[in-house]
Amino acid sequence: MPKLLSEILKTRFQINFFRLTLELKEVKSGKDLKSFVKFPFSLYRNNSYWIPPLIRDEMMTLNAEKNPAFEYCESKMWIAYKDGKPAGRICGIINNKYVDIWKKKAVRFGWIDFIDDEEVSSALINAVEEWGASRGLEEIHGPLGFTDLDYEGMLIEGFNELGTIATIYNHDYYPKHIEKLGFEKEVDWVEYEITVPDSIPEKAERIASIIKERSGIHLFEPKSSKDFLPYGRQIFRLINSSYENLFGFVPLADNQIDYYIKQYFGFIVTHYTKVLLDSKGDVAGFVIGMPSLARAMQKACGKLFPFGVFHLLRAIKMKNKYVDLYLGAIRPDLQGKGADALLMTEITKSCIANKVISAESNIELETNVLVRGHWKYFNSRMHKRRRCFAKKLNSKV
Repeated sequence: MPKLLSEILKTRFQINFFRLTLELKEVKSGKDLKSFVKFPFSLYRNNSYWIPPLIRDEMMTLNAEKNPAFEYCESKMWIAYKDGKPAGRICGIINNKYVDIWKKKAVRFGWIDFIDDEEVSSALINAVEEWGASRGLEEIHGPLGFTDLDYEGMLIEGFNELGTIATIYNHDYYPKHIEKLGFEKEVDWVEYEITVPDSIPEKAERIASIIKERSGIHLFEPKSSKDFLPYGRQIFRLINSSYENLFGFVPLADNQIDYYIKQYFGFIVTHYTKVLLDSKGDVAGFVIGMPSLARAMQKACGKLFPFGVFHLLRAIKMKNKYVDLYLGAIRPDLQGKGADALLMTEITKSCIANKVISAESNIELETNVLVRGHWKYFNSRMHKRRRCFAKKLNSKV
């Protein structure tokens, strides 16, 4: 082979080898964090089912100086680069409260996204595994967030269904990569689409009246979202008491509760938020729903300004045909005694009055038969499933 041709081929090989080199970079600066947050926007640019989060909210959640969960959580984040371009991201989390309460020495992974490249997904997971092992942890599981109000579960069914602002959407190759790395199912969450009926059955109305009379509970009737503020702390403390036995739940501290009240209560829509009060005026149960913001968030593309806020306000103020149910809880002493049925009756009335077509249940544990049992009284379909994967840190792949 002529020497010149040999040198050209050698140089071309070296260039190609360099371009295929994978680099894993830990997030250290604000600029790195912004790149971390914005990576999915390029990965899902042409996907009609993915719902972009607000960049500002993501930056706050992942910022140790802004998010009160960092008082008991530790975190590291990495971005993978291939051919000099962002190819994946992952956040490793050690929730020390979870370790103490549940007696499981587990590191979490969350905010995981990657191109369809096994070298990339393996490198991301390995980074969290090595960090967790170095801290004396024995398991890895996820996707999970800092708290149970963060994104949870990797989508494994329902890839052709529109997402919601409260849930994870991911490409269908994600779970295949995770399973190939030795992970197995730890728990699943399911989600339902519920068709709003034309009217409330007479029997349901009668039962609701009986429950009010016998239990002494009544529906709080606010005039504006501000009227919910005095009950904010009670609502989140009710979450703490009613969720305490659910998978991996860690109770929220008062400063976290105040953080969520400040961040979200100003957006409450009175039509779809129902609060039950007992005879003493204390919160006995609640359900929080919102007009679907999915399409509005797609139009906003992660930014409130200059135009995103108008898309969101329009989705909230105008006659929206779809509703998302975000949170709900019944005081433990009232569970199974009809208070939940009363809440469902009341929110269904509001949906009928506002000509809503359907509602999204958002995620609920497949083992939570009490919550899943609500939907058997409606025309509903289980259309999405998400999974928390887990494995031992010393397992060999």
